[in-house]
Amino acid sequence: MKKIALLIVPLLLLAAAPARSDMQAVKDGLYDTAGIDLYGFVEVRGGLRSQDDDYANDPSLAEARLQLDLSRDFGWGIFRAKGDLLADAVVDQVSGRMRDLNLLFTPLANVDMKIGRQVLTWGTGDLLFINDLFAKDWQSFFIGRDDEYLKAPSNAVKSSIFFDMVNIDLVYIPIFEGSKHIRGKRLSYWNSLLGRRAGEDFIFNLEERNSAGRDSEYAIRLSRYISSTELALYGYHGFWQTPEGMSMPDIKLRYPRLTAFGASLRAPVLDGIGNIETGYYHSGQSDSGRDPLTRNSEYRLLLGYEQEVGHELTAGLQYYLEWMMDYDDYKERLAPGSPAKDEYRSVVTLRLTKLLMSQTLTLSMFAYYSPTDKDCYIKPKVQYKLSDQWLIEGGGNIFIGSDNHTFFGQFEDNTNAYAAVRWSF
Repeated sequence: MKKIALLIVPLLLLAAAPARSDMQAVKDGLYDTAGIDLYGFVEVRGGLRSQDDDYANDPSLAEARLQLDLSRDFGWGIFRAKGDLLADAVVDQVSGRMRDLNLLFTPLANVDMKIGRQVLTWGTGDLLFINDLFAKDWQSFFIGRDDEYLKAPSNAVKSSIFFDMVNIDLVYIPIFEGSKHIRGKRLSYWNSLLGRRAGEDFIFNLEERNSAGRDSEYAIRLSRYISSTELALYGYHGFWQTPEGMSMPDIKLRYPRLTAFGASLRAPVLDGIGNIETGYYHSGQSDSGRDPLTRNSEYRLLLGYEQEVGHELTAGLQYYLEWMMDYDDYKERLAPGSPAKDEYRSVVTLRLTKLLMSQTLTLSMFAYYSPTDKDCYIKPKVQYKLSDQWLIEGGGNIFIGSDNHTFFGQFEDNTNAYAAVRWSF
């Protein structure tokens, strides 16, 4: 714990010491001498569980973070480096993490290229993802880190090609990394082998996928605007982003191969914005549902609508459906005593956002409810801007479920509240 304290103290001093004008002078000097734009923040964030969890640490969050975001425009291209220095007292670790380290340039008039570490995203869902099959960090999301950290970075090559008829985005990820999922570190979860919740007492080993070519990912998006309507088609070939398979007898989680196709539409509807998104996931190693240790193929559907319903009050509603293919084969090969998933899993979400006090105070709530699983996840948040530089935030992650084995129900003992102070420059 000493190294954590040694880092937190200077970070707090850094946040308190420089005046706004002094920091702006530093930034102006860096730009004048080297042409570098500098942004960033210092943040202290902490959280506690609302109840005891036999399989996880009591503090859900205790960390200090310094983020630096530097960019340099060379005229022919833009170089960007964005990374975090994180002191995490929960795991007693100091680490550095790069979110962006890339070069953006235009080799042809209608082509943009971005090469290097970057955050990738597309699709129409609000915290629900069908055709966005890029890496996520669900652990960060569930413990109360900023929503920015839900999207995990990837080492990738992305090209965007612009035509009159259609725009084409192509993504190549040489080596699969996968999402940061819940497997016992920091958060407890449902362990199907033990038939109970588990955590630090049972952390699964993971299959390694680290061979360029064999373990690469490929994604494509075709999009076009017709008046105010955006249409898109998607394709993906790679792997399930979370380990949806298991190898025996070594009891190791693995990432089965996945090929996906989908489409989306976003357009004005009445006084708001509506969206539809759909996708088909072909789980190539499930053997048409005959492998009980690999997730079956699925169809997915998302319907969404967002509208301003009052003065600076916005509401968004979504309906999401997963339809498991080869369901009879899945049930036939299910291990005796294991709880069965539903053939159709549905989720409804609600987002409410209210701006107050000249938009310096933001009250928000995002809620997931699954009528099929009979569980829910509620994420309330309060944000107040003390000034252009200072921000305070408080919120929670509330999990409720009738059964321990459902997606949100398994995290019930991880319910937590958190608070944060951020100084931006």
